[in-house]
Amino acid sequence: MNRAERIQAALQNGLDVQRIEVRDDSHMHAGHAGARPEGETHFDVVIVSPDFAGQSRVVRQRSVYALLSAEFEGGLHALSVRALTPVEAQSETN
Repeated sequence: MNRAERIQAALQNGLDVQRIEVRDDSHMHAGHAGARPEGETHFDVVIVSPDFAGQSRVVRQRSVYALLSAEFEGGLHALSVRALTPVEAQSETN
């Protein structure tokens, strides 16, 4: 299982996920701090979950980071997170 699959699985196991997109952006960071030649160091995640209702952006991101602590310990260097409620995600598409 690659890191993107592990990220997706960890978030799906820890949250009521309605939609998730995990993109490996490591190729865009070659030569930067934390980048490794084999990649899998920089990711972008969009996650939609009703679990985020009533939470600030910071609290949402902290919960995502906590679920991925093993990945950070294992070489994940950077993660961009867009954590939305279903209502917020729906309003973005309208």
